[in-house]
Amino acid sequence: METSKPMVIVTGSSGYIGSAVVRAFAEHFDLVGLDRETSPHPPIDAECVCVDLTSDESVATALQRVRHAHGARIASVIHLAAYFDLTGKPDPRYEAITVQGTARLLHALQAFEVEQFVFLSTMLVHAPTQPGHPINEDSPLDLQPLPYRESKIRTEQLIREQHDGMPVVIVRPGGVYDDGGHSAFLAQQIARIYERQLVGHVYPGALETGQPFLHLADLVAALLAIVLRRAELPGQLTLLLAEPEAIGTGDMQQTLGRLLHGEDWVTRQIPKPVAKAGAWLQNDVLDEHTFVRDWMIDSADDHYEIDTARARHWLDWRPGHALRDALPSIVAKLKADPVGWYRSNKLDAARVATLAVKPAPPAPPPTNDDMAQHAAMMRKHVEDMRAMHFDMLWVHYVAMMLGAWLAFSPFVFGSFESTGFSDAVMRVTAARGLPDPALRSAMLGYSDVVSGLLVMLFGALSLSPRFAWAQWANAVTGAWLLLAPLVFWATSAAAYANDTLVGALVIAFAILVPMMPGMSMAGMMDNSDLPPGWTYCPSTYLQRLPIVALAVVGLLISRHLAAYQLGHIPTAIEPFFSGSHGLNGTETIITSTVSKAWPIADGGLGAVSYMAEILMGVMGDRRRWRTMPWMVAMFGIVVVPLGVVSIYFIIIQPIVIGTWCSLCLLAGLAMLVMIPYSLDELVATGQFLVQDHRRGGKFWRTFFRGGAQPDGACDHHPGFDAPLTAATRSAMRGVGMPWTLLASAALGLWLMFTRLSLGTHPPLADSDHLMGALIVTVAVIAMAEVARALRFVNIIFGLWLIAAPWWIAGSSMLASWLGVLVGLLVIGLSLPRGTRSHDHYGSWDRFV
Repeated sequence: METSKPMVIVTGSSGYIGSAVVRAFAEHFDLVGLDRETSPHPPIDAECVCVDLTSDESVATALQRVRHAHGARIASVIHLAAYFDLTGKPDPRYEAITVQGTARLLHALQAFEVEQFVFLSTMLVHAPTQPGHPINEDSPLDLQPLPYRESKIRTEQLIREQHDGMPVVIVRPGGVYDDGGHSAFLAQQIARIYERQLVGHVYPGALETGQPFLHLADLVAALLAIVLRRAELPGQLTLLLAEPEAIGTGDMQQTLGRLLHGEDWVTRQIPKPVAKAGAWLQNDVLDEHTFVRDWMIDSADDHYEIDTARARHWLDWRPGHALRDALPSIVAKLKADPVGWYRSNKLDAARVATLAVKPAPPAPPPTNDDMAQHAAMMRKHVEDMRAMHFDMLWVHYVAMMLGAWLAFSPFVFGSFESTGFSDAVMRVTAARGLPDPALRSAMLGYSDVVSGLLVMLFGALSLSPRFAWAQWANAVTGAWLLLAPLVFWATSAAAYANDTLVGALVIAFAILVPMMPGMSMAGMMDNSDLPPGWTYCPSTYLQRLPIVALAVVGLLISRHLAAYQLGHIPTAIEPFFSGSHGLNGTETIITSTVSKAWPIADGGLGAVSYMAEILMGVMGDRRRWRTMPWMVAMFGIVVVPLGVVSIYFIIIQPIVIGTWCSLCLLAGLAMLVMIPYSLDELVATGQFLVQDHRRGGKFWRTFFRGGAQPDGACDHHPGFDAPLTAATRSAMRGVGMPWTLLASAALGLWLMFTRLSLGTHPPLADSDHLMGALIVTVAVIAMAEVARALRFVNIIFGLWLIAAPWWIAGSSMLASWLGVLVGLLVIGLSLPRGTRSHDHYGSWDRFV
């Protein structure tokens, strides 16, 4: 059915240019948009007809539908659909979509009365020129190989050969932009300077060369003029469209530096081979997939200036915009909303999520209504807190019961009447030079009585909201109970277990189960749990589950080691390694001079650390990265630095003591695997503290009390109620296992045992063991995406492996060359970033 308006067909009508054409043409024409079935779809001003330009049948079917609905007369076909990518590599889609797709469209249009066919080509089909020498439509074409340019040249030639009398206009525009940017090359240049990237200070071409741009509105105006004047135009017409000024690269960099940072931006010209080496390193070796490609470097000296006399003659067209005039507006929009600008320009918005944080503007003087509303809100909050407190009174009664149990435990365990002690306890007493076992038993008994009474007292005081400090006092008492059996070298396994369990439960009922006292009201009232620029919440219980599970494993192992060190059991488990003086490997390790350097049983200290990790792992809700920064920091200190120290002591076992401890290795592995799972929460908390400080918050107040996240969002990813596979994926977010890191860890593990596999002996065997353990440690920690850059440390260890066999004795020629090979492999495996998930980590993305 024909309408009163002439019909115009727009291919690629849902794209950046196509949608603008549809909106501008809607007043004058009956519009049909030929586009893919997938989203996005054309604006509602055009009827959308789905088409696949790679299929003869699809093109014929689409145009048959057009004929049925709109008739056979077409005022103009604006052909925008084409294939383009930034790799500069050949792709069969250039031929299938751009070239042959155009051929199919021309062939199918032969059955229509087409008044005009307009093809959008590119200015880049022309060979570059020199500054001061503009090119026109008759200037030579560029025959240098570039798939995008070649596809446009071939399509232009095809149209001239196959248009079959159909009037044709070929449009060759400059780089298209608008007031928001929306030009890939321009947006990338702005982003590099905005983020102060190092690559923003170098350029592999002449700084005086540049290329002209074209505002989207001016391009659309030209296309509209082409269609409106179709009866006046010659049968074949080629038009160059661009702004008259081609801003040189150096000038553009300076202008952007002043607009973005108020400073002169220094740009250095570098040789093209250096730039290509850097691009190769980033893209192919480090696997970072940067924007810069070889073809861009090759084209860095290309300069274009355009003579638009022909467009002025036939269309009476002149550009109404200039990029130099538009840059202040583009930059202003970036500064006003960095995240929105980055998303709109298809950049990684997470990189600037924290840059968007600005000091809070001064609040206007509150009105009477504001003060009344605030007072009402405060009263409601206080009432809610009181109601919550009284709903949770049972936890303090339980704490008082635990205190009573603890205070009477010494009289049940016979702590004050102990006389006979096992041979193991006496052995430990003699080996360590400890006080008499009876005295130690009594001292621990007195400690339990006093601690139990204190727990009862603080539990009773905690019943009143006025004594919120009493909850913290009980938590401190619980922490002492975890340490007391180690300080007094408990002679009774029952007393040790009793103190450990009661201490952990007192801490839990003091501050874990009830709401922690002293938290920020604003932080508690804010339900958002997604850090700015992140794609998931790093503090969910699923995220913490691997850490807690591994901590339980470490706790059980450490408790066994502590039981032997305290003399509660006569032997320690050791399935593999032998020791000295009739002891097995585990017993030799935990009674060595390294172990005795600690004033308390180091196995028990490890148990305390693991228990602390368990308690802190379950503390707080999914908002704790911002409501409990101090606790996240403490959690990080327990897991990361203390974990690294623990791993270090395991590393030195065969070097200093001469054997291994199987249980220590297993506990160390559990501690090591915890580290990558804990790092993302530390990063999120650090970012929050920085952002809050930028908003004018007081650092230490926020650190200890937490705070709110303005304009926060919530993470809706699967939780415990999800299917097992979905829940597992949620628990693993932030941690990946690229084959390169797994291979590095495997090589490191092999190096730890070269004295067994290759027969090496000290000092080279010790070197291999140390380097292997360090390589494993770095590789596992680098599995956390926020710590992926740590993998480069293994390059240093790889270099040492290459050099060590020739400097240090202890290996055969075969072992020496194998060490060199492993060193080279470790270096090669440490360069690629490896597979990266689709998750983002705010401004930390730049370090991933």
